[in-house]
Parts: sequence; C-alpha cells; structure tokens
Amino acid sequence: MIAERTSTNARVAGKRASKKDQILALYVSGIAGIEDLALMTDSRPGYVAAVLQGEGLLSGYHDLYTSSQHLQNVYSKFFANRLGFKDLETSERSVAWIDRLYQQFARSRDRAGQHHAMLMALTMYNRARFTGKQAEADPYRRWLEGRLEAAARPDENDT
Repeated sequence: MIAERTSTNARVAGKRASKKDQILALYVSGIAGIEDLALMTDSRPGYVAAVLQGEGLLSGYHDLYTSSQHLQNVYSKFFANRLGFKDLETSERSVAWIDRLYQQFARSRDRAGQHHAMLMALTMYNRARFTGKQAEADPYRRWLEGRLEAAARPDENDT
C-alpha cells in the first residue's frame, strides 16, 4: 500500500516526489538505515524517523524532535501531551508539571525518573530556543539550572 501510494504521489502532475515520498519509496525498496535515508534524501535523521514512525514502519527511535506520542520508557507516559512552549504561560505550566514529577521521583528515590524529568526539560528548552522562542525557553532553562546547582552542593541529596 505504501509503495503504491508513494509511486502514485511521485507521478502526480509530473511533480518531483516530496522528501517524504522519497523516504518511503527508498524504505520500501529495502533501504532501512535512517542515516542512509537521510543522506540520500538530503533530510535530517529526525525527519526520516518521524516519517517512518508516522507510517508505522519504525519504533524505538528518539531524538530532539521525536513526538512524545512515541514512548521512550516507563516515564514517558507521565509527560506525554503535558508539555509545550506555545506561549510563556504554557512553558511555565509545563515546568510546574516537570517539577511536580521530579519531586515525586525524588521522594521515592527514583533517580531514573528524575533523570527523565531533566531530560524532558532540556528537550523542551532546546525545542523552544531552536524555534526562536527564547522567552518560552527560559522557564525550562531556569528550572534546569536550579536542579544542576542543587546537585552541585555537597550537602544536597537532590531530594
């Protein structure tokens, strides 16, 4: 089905195939390596992975732009559809959620959970700033700085 749609889309009105269509056609032809597909289509690996995940052809790949819909581990479900940076209020609400979970993980001494909370804050910070939303990125940055400063104190157990 994908191969049929891809070849049909590539021929529509004599237009050049989109990168998505190229990725899918190459994948169906047997080229499955994300790096190879990215190189051959002049795309970023994250875009290639998103296309393949969107078609149900890939799972388990995660990077800065991977949707939170694709769970990375047991902690991901706590953050899915809860974080954003549409505006400053959304960022602040998201950071409050991250902090709530971080503190909950600290109380249960779940260091992996705390790590994932920090990872989500860093991911959202980078997503916001890479799209030119520095004000929306700042709450994430400030929260991360606070966690790192606390971890650097000798008397702090990060709880």
